[in-house]
Amino acid sequence: MTRPKDTQIDKTLTLGGPMPDVEIKIVNPESGQTVPIGQLGEYCTRGYHVKHEYFDMPEATAKTIDEDNRLHAGDLCSLDERGSCKVEGRLKDIIICGGENIYPEEREELLFRHPSIGEVAIVGLPNDRYGNIVGAFIRAAPGKQPDREELFAYLREQLSPQPPRTGSF
Repeated sequence: MTRPKDTQIDKTLTLGGPMPDVEIKIVNPESGQTVPIGQLGEYCTRGYHVKHEYFDMPEATAKTIDEDNRLHAGDLCSLDERGSCKVEGRLKDIIICGGENIYPEEREELLFRHPSIGEVAIVGLPNDRYGNIVGAFIRAAPGKQPDREELFAYLREQLSPQPPRTGSF
């Protein structure tokens, strides 16, 4: 929680630090290992505020509350060196493509910056080889005609180098 003496930036852009008697940690969603300061991971919390279970829903409880009684919130967060937490996305909004975590919001923001794009929605599409591939639903900006190869090249310039996967970006 933010505190009265926190900066205006902290109050508006972060969750602040943990409340008294509450533990938080940011973990790699796949390994469960705590991530370094500044790295994105799943927000987990433990303390008096965490429910014991979902009523008559043992499967949902097992997916959300681990054996150490930590609630896995499903939020993607990072902690800074002061312990302030910043929410940066949702875990459910991840496309896992061949073991790589792809965040649709990141791809959408990049495409929104392209002058030929008016609207875009990124989704995961089932793929036998990679598990999922990235699909984009695009609406052209008024008076524009997006070019598929130009968009692929644009995204490859902006994103970390990866070998091209046919039909995905």
